[in-house]
Amino acid sequence: MSTTLAAAVEGSRPGLNITIFAIFVAITLVIVFRASRDTRTAADYYAAGRAFSGPQNGIAISGDYLSAASFLGIAGAIALYGYDGFLYSIGFLVAWLVALLLVAELLRNTGKFTLGDVLAFRMKQRPVRAAAATSTLAVSLFYLLAQMAGAGVLVSLLLGVSGNVGQNLVIAVVGALMIVYVLVGGMKGTTWVQIVKAVLLIGAAAAMTVWVLAKYGLNLSTLLQQAVDNSGKTGAKLLDPGFRYGKNETSKLDFLSLALALVLGTAGLPHVLMRFYTVPTAKDARRSVVWAIGLIGLFYLFTLVLGYGAAALVGPEKINAAPGKENSAAPLLALELGGPLLLGFVAAVAFATILAVVAGLTITASASFAHDVYANVIKHGKADSKEGEVRVARITAVVIGAVAIVGGILAKNQNVAFLVALAFAVAASANLPTILYSLFWKRFNTTGALFSIYGGLLVTVVLIVFSPAVSGSSSAMIKSADFSWFPLSNPGLVSIPVSFALGWLGTMLSKDHNEPKYVEMQVRSLTGAGAEKAVHH
Repeated sequence: MSTTLAAAVEGSRPGLNITIFAIFVAITLVIVFRASRDTRTAADYYAAGRAFSGPQNGIAISGDYLSAASFLGIAGAIALYGYDGFLYSIGFLVAWLVALLLVAELLRNTGKFTLGDVLAFRMKQRPVRAAAATSTLAVSLFYLLAQMAGAGVLVSLLLGVSGNVGQNLVIAVVGALMIVYVLVGGMKGTTWVQIVKAVLLIGAAAAMTVWVLAKYGLNLSTLLQQAVDNSGKTGAKLLDPGFRYGKNETSKLDFLSLALALVLGTAGLPHVLMRFYTVPTAKDARRSVVWAIGLIGLFYLFTLVLGYGAAALVGPEKINAAPGKENSAAPLLALELGGPLLLGFVAAVAFATILAVVAGLTITASASFAHDVYANVIKHGKADSKEGEVRVARITAVVIGAVAIVGGILAKNQNVAFLVALAFAVAASANLPTILYSLFWKRFNTTGALFSIYGGLLVTVVLIVFSPAVSGSSSAMIKSADFSWFPLSNPGLVSIPVSFALGWLGTMLSKDHNEPKYVEMQVRSLTGAGAEKAVHH
């Protein structure tokens, strides 16, 4: 692959692409430095001083959520697999209804900065916070690896960077920039980067969508027919379900498992949950999710046109021949439509996408460690000062950044979609059952929470290690070995019910039960009474 990268995307102009990248980075760094002036307290650093409105936070959530997998991966999957590729979009979007109806407002009322705040509200503080921080770090690291690996492939594809050293350098630059954003701007700077990126991404996708449809007289049927005609023997299958996931019973179960992980994983993703704390009230938390659903839904409709547009105008042969295969469908379509200038802009948007998502992940993981582990487990809730806690968060951000750079370099040739689905499976298994039980089940206790988090994490990781995604298949991480006894690539179908069952079992095995605290949590989560006090105490 490295030998052909210099001529990777024919017609691409690396010099132009680098200039557009540099302009974007310069603008966002100015924004971050301006935002840093107001970052004085822990609430400023972790939750942007709760100064963002519902619509602003909704745009930032869509910027945080629409990762490289959404932009490059889904457009490519639709270009090559048609209907089955679009099912990813459906899973990602439906997931927000779970977040809106079950989680957003209740979490905003109950917690302060992190997932650990909610889970420890009526449990024993130290063990539950340690467990919440463990699962937060696990999900964040898996997700970070996916984004960093994606950055390496994408940027080398578009800049013509060849060889291992060049790709490693790109990953290191992304990591260094991410550390600067988080250290300097905290949550406020990160949020503004996500807002800028969301506007750019949705704007670019909208312009390309109109451009593609204009080529076919604004007629979607004509576009779909051209996509079928241009895809050779497989063309007719592009419009039918089952092209990718309908080959046999195992592949159908695998799809069900993936869908379950996507739909339930979002409401357990720590970097998404943490965004609910950047708004002043629970009503704003709810409004921000409504805005996010609207923007994300619109974007996924655009990917439908972009995917079929890539099939019609570029064709599957050219996409499969390019480095990055399906991930190159959107850049190749941009090149086809608007030449090197549009390709440069789309490349910069994709780069912005990765930067914004990794910054959001890093601040979430560092806040969880500093607030849950340092302040509450190590210091027993008596941290020297709020400044001390923020200092620990900043040190943690540097460590996580360094780990992400090394991990990204090691994982750069892995399947990005697999790593993202892994993060969703862990979030759906380790986090969601515990969140729902904490909010809605009176009897739930510390033992149940620990069983659910640690058990869910362990089951998910074990099933992934022994799945075809890691060994025993042509697309596996380790092609030379075969130790896969679990047939599904995504463990969600098994790990999510098992985690719910473990939470129930742990609760039943322990007599520990704090009803008054549950009643207080119910009142607060549903009414918001006392929530503001928790913010400023």
